Amino acid sequence: MFRKASLALAATLIMAGAAWADPIEGNWKTQSGATAAIAGGGGGFSITLQSGKFAGKRIGSFKVSGANKYAGSITDPETDKTYAGKASLSGASLKMSGCVLGGLICKSQTWHKL
Repeated sequence: MFRKASLALAATLIMAGAAWADPIEGNWKTQSGATAAIAGGGGGFSITLQSGKFAGKRIGSFKVSGANKYAGSITDPETDKTYAGKASLSGASLKMSGCVLGGLICKSQTWHKL
């Protein structure tokens, strides 16, 4: 009986953890067609490419900056240059931006949740 109760408690805690996950966490299809995984940890979120030419490369880190808004840094995997990054979540779409010169020059792309 104790074993069944322990298993039930463990399953409940695992499912509750998934329910508390931030909506930005998960797998995303980038504009180039690669898959990027966004995972929480250390008080923020990291972005790692899962497929494509740069699979396994970490390309960003973000923290919550408002309701469905995130700020941090994003790295262009092609050039290895890192930019000030912003992300905003709207449903299953994530608009990613990387900027230089205090936001004077920015590049954006939209990712879609898988």
